[in-house]
Amino acid sequence: MSGVAQKIFHLAAFSWYAFVINALYAKGNEEPPPGIFPYGGPWKYLTFLNLILQMVFFGLAALDDVQSSGKYLRVAKDLLFSIYVFPVGMFVVVMFWSIFAYDRQLVYPASLDSFFPPWMNHAMHTFVFPILMGEIMLQPHAYPKTRTGMTALGGVGLAYLSWVIWVYLSVGIWVYPLLSLLSPAGLVALFFGNMTLVTLLYLLGQRLNDCIWGRKQQVKRKA
Repeated sequence: MSGVAQKIFHLAAFSWYAFVINALYAKGNEEPPPGIFPYGGPWKYLTFLNLILQMVFFGLAALDDVQSSGKYLRVAKDLLFSIYVFPVGMFVVVMFWSIFAYDRQLVYPASLDSFFPPWMNHAMHTFVFPILMGEIMLQPHAYPKTRTGMTALGGVGLAYLSWVIWVYLSVGIWVYPLLSLLSPAGLVALFFGNMTLVTLLYLLGQRLNDCIWGRKQQVKRKA
């Protein structure tokens, strides 16, 4: 893909996520439906945190496109994409629609349909996928050592789990309805299952990057 198309893609993706986040913030002036509680605001939801993550990445990518010499920016952008942006974004899509297909009440109750229009639901949980795949095919990304990347990803996973537990201990309500149905052992199993899935998604991104661009291309780009 040409440099002009790359710039357009990054700028369009950044603008799209900024628009979606602004639309979600505008919902704060409306009466929330059952299932949404005020403590922690939108920052307790992985979906919202992922939107912020995606917007920040594509903002950096758009900035990198116009930098004449941005080696450190490029390294930071690649690390952000490889360790967090791709696996977390894919995790949100896969987990949401898997649980939704099984029983939507466990993750996105029907009461939310009147609050979030369909396009907004897909903006949060569907369109992330094709945008990520577009970025994978658009340009190569330099991945860190696998152990380093997965350690960093695991650290963020633990931080988010701690935040979810903190919210529950503070207000007595789980962020996601599914969690209220599980025993302590079930919660532990779910956490380890989630970490396994996000690790596999990290490896998937790495594999796709290698298959599309090849290791030689990535090494050349690092230099």
